[in-house]
Amino acid sequence: MKPSIASSQQRVLVREMTTRFSAQNPRVFGSVLHGVDIEGSDLDLLVDTLPGTTLFEPGGLQLELQDLLGVPMDLLTPGDLPAKFRDQVLAEAQPV
Repeated sequence: MKPSIASSQQRVLVREMTTRFSAQNPRVFGSVLHGVDIEGSDLDLLVDTLPGTTLFEPGGLQLELQDLLGVPMDLLTPGDLPAKFRDQVLAEAQPV
């Protein structure tokens, strides 16, 4: 299944799971955002972590979302993005 379809169908659960893992503001970027994802593409998801979030929580969120959606994914925070395209991704990213 295309990541855009999987994330759209499970939008509410993605938001709920994000909150459970001490994060907020899930948003897509990359191929899903630009409408060029294909079956086998990964889902690029950006989240903001809350104060006190451990290093394990984003990893746990990524694993649970991959299981839920059935697609590979990259889950990043703004600080994880390379500086050379961070501003562009942050400006373009759209809420789940």
